[in-house]
Amino acid sequence: MATAPRRLPMLLLAVVLSSSYVDVSVLEGQTYWPLHPYCSTTGNYTMDSRYRLNLLALVADLPARALDNSFYYNGTAGESPDEVFGLISCYADRNWTQCHDCLYAAAAGIQQSCPFSRQMKGAYDSCVLRYSNESFVSVADLSVAFYTWNYSREDYPASMNNTRWDLLTRLAAEAARSPLRFANGSVPYADRSQSPTTMHGLVQCTRDLNSSECSRCLTEFVSNLSSVFPSNTGGCIKGYSCYALYNIGDDDFLRVTIPPPLAQPPPSKLPPGAGEAPPLAAVRTSSRTQLVARVFAGVVIMLVISSSLLVCFLLGRRRRNRMARQVDTFDDDPLEEDFEKGTGPKRFRYSDLAVATSNFSDQMKLGEGGFGSVYKGFLKELKVEVAIKRIFKTSKQGRKEYISEVKIISRLRHRNLVQLIGWCHGGGELLLVYDLMPHGSLDTHLYSSNTILSWPLRYEIVLGLESALLYLHQDWEQCVLHRDIKPSNIVLDMSFCAKLGDFGLARLVDHDRGPYTTGIAGTMGYMDPECMVTGRTSAESDVYSFGVVMLEIACGKRPAVSRGREDIIHLVQWVWDSWECGRTLAAADAQLNLEFDDREMECMMAVGLWCAHPDRTLRPSIKQAVSVLRFEAPPPSLPAKMPVATFTATVDSSFVSASQLTGGR
Repeated sequence: MATAPRRLPMLLLAVVLSSSYVDVSVLEGQTYWPLHPYCSTTGNYTMDSRYRLNLLALVADLPARALDNSFYYNGTAGESPDEVFGLISCYADRNWTQCHDCLYAAAAGIQQSCPFSRQMKGAYDSCVLRYSNESFVSVADLSVAFYTWNYSREDYPASMNNTRWDLLTRLAAEAARSPLRFANGSVPYADRSQSPTTMHGLVQCTRDLNSSECSRCLTEFVSNLSSVFPSNTGGCIKGYSCYALYNIGDDDFLRVTIPPPLAQPPPSKLPPGAGEAPPLAAVRTSSRTQLVARVFAGVVIMLVISSSLLVCFLLGRRRRNRMARQVDTFDDDPLEEDFEKGTGPKRFRYSDLAVATSNFSDQMKLGEGGFGSVYKGFLKELKVEVAIKRIFKTSKQGRKEYISEVKIISRLRHRNLVQLIGWCHGGGELLLVYDLMPHGSLDTHLYSSNTILSWPLRYEIVLGLESALLYLHQDWEQCVLHRDIKPSNIVLDMSFCAKLGDFGLARLVDHDRGPYTTGIAGTMGYMDPECMVTGRTSAESDVYSFGVVMLEIACGKRPAVSRGREDIIHLVQWVWDSWECGRTLAAADAQLNLEFDDREMECMMAVGLWCAHPDRTLRPSIKQAVSVLRFEAPPPSLPAKMPVATFTATVDSSFVSASQLTGGR
């Protein structure tokens, strides 16, 4: 909304007098402060600048406009280069009075909250207010303003997390489709130790966002709830573009402020006789002839158009049927029984996935692994880009990997795990649909000459990976053994946040269960030496793989390290040699050009060696490794030389040295 200069005095007066003429629950002289506001510090405006006048004019107008528009409004004031863009919106879980007071008090205190800042983002208890010298509407801001939570906790967090995820993801989809961009609802919930109760949820986006941006924002926030509040009975994440909250048991929890959309006004009644046609007797013969001619011409034109549309439709349907290979319907399949416990992801039609990938063309292929190829696709129904994994038909293990992937990953909820969106096994194809990770796999970044991962990013990637493993090994209802942790199975989202994927080899075991025989599975170089010999796997086997990946990230070298033309040793042995000589930092990735934190580098290498210890009984739990990486516990005490462990092979009862598998001498 551009404001004419002649209106500025009246609008400025409105700002000055707003606290006097509006009933606002703020004491005289008190500023209504936002929680942890963002205030820009460069290019500040001055007291007598045109930008300040435009800002005051805009914030004076926003509250009243929002009250007239279901508690939301965005607009502009002035012209470039002093144009101000502003947005104000109420949180739907606050009552009318709280919302009303917040709108006016936030606007009145804008200059005290961020004096002279050209950009400001402020989240208050009941509303959010933003302004900037650059347009920000229509693009979701994923930053978190603040958290609120209940201190009481659930005894069985896995059950609560599943219920919360199902409720909030459903509400997020409803909000993205709603004109008001919000949805609330409740579902029955029963803790094993308590009587049945109810879980309530509410999600909301600011109404400048389209359906896709709203969905992107809410998906991020709902995902964060699982890691931020793993067992709290209530919690809320509020941001500048969206927020999500849930609560268990309080029936008065959801008192929604925003009214429903206004009904369309009924059609106005015409006075008697208005619009009536003249009597047929009054129409002359010539007029009747002209009318017949016009109707006949119209009918002919409509027939031509209809015929053309019908031909186009039939040709298009034939083309789509050919692309879909005539497998548009769901077949009855015994696999359905295997997916009874899977929740969350949906089943797709093969035709939809074929269209999304241009019939799985080579131009859409992102890569190829041991059991299938991965394609980039766009789902028109969800308006989202995805990665679609197509299992090789000739792979004997393909069906097992497919079932394992759907049954396990569909039940897991963590911000550092790849999210499975859906699956398809129609027409003899096995397809898995995931969120598309814009930055691809960690593997490509570690060994690409085009991009070099900075040290802070590498350290955050390791912390994200350990957070995922902590959830898999200890925080979920069962222990999940991944069995194939390696850089190519770690992908990076838009913010370079690490997400662990590919659960085709994963197995579920009870907590506190020791190693058990599963057969050899994994990737050479990352597999626990004991597992390779005995076929027994355990949580310590994943810890070993995690240790190798840590060393790979720190050193920029693959597990097989060459020391000459024919001398190749394992990365663990190579780093341990540097540790023995007291030259640990010399093993750091040369591409970093010594641009790293020495303390963090030494810590990562020490924890990497600790996790990759040849003797699994001397490896840390993932929780212990996390404590050291976060500098909450002292570093491990490691021997100078790499130990050599021995263990009994189950195949021929012979003793095999771990050094034979790790390259030790």
